[in-house]
Amino acid sequence: MFRDFINKLNDRDSSDLVFNPYKDKRVANDLKIYLEYILKNQNNFVLLIGEAPGYAGCKITGIPFTSGDTINNSRLSVFTGIKNKLFLNTIEAEKTATIVWDYLENKKKLPVFWNSFPFHPHDIGDQLSNRAPSNDEIEEGKFYIKKLIEIFNPKTIAAIGRKGEKALNDIFPDKNIEYIRHPSHGGKSEFLAGIDKIL
Repeated sequence: MFRDFINKLNDRDSSDLVFNPYKDKRVANDLKIYLEYILKNQNNFVLLIGEAPGYAGCKITGIPFTSGDTINNSRLSVFTGIKNKLFLNTIEAEKTATIVWDYLENKKKLPVFWNSFPFHPHDIGDQLSNRAPSNDEIEEGKFYIKKLIEIFNPKTIAAIGRKGEKALNDIFPDKNIEYIRHPSHGGKSEFLAGIDKIL
């Protein structure tokens, strides 16, 4: 079901401002395994759209809002069930991923995580940096959001951070988009309150 989606991600070239982790077919397969697990084991889907992969997290794992550390140490069935199938070449911690999955540790309802721009935007020539996706990159990312909406038909869609909110407002100009504060830069408590309300 996700083959065309993954192939489209894989087709995108990297540049001196954007790294495409899905050029590595093992990383692309990790994303496929995660999405298939959520599709099979959850229902009444909640789709949460963030900003973009970070260099210590999704850029490495291919799975939004995760890091190698969160996957490796999580007791959640989504990861204990698929961990031995995943290619984790780096076990690194990432603050946002830790906040997100510590919160979800005891939850039965797991959202589908995605980003306004699914590739890693970085400062020119510096892959160990993060930058916010540009408006053109968010425009590019809308294709993938729409595809995931087609596949999951989510009951609820919400934004994590302003870039996710912009993408969803562009896709659904007549809808009131629920906004959750991004957990980075001191937003942890507001994020936890926001995601708790949505889930």
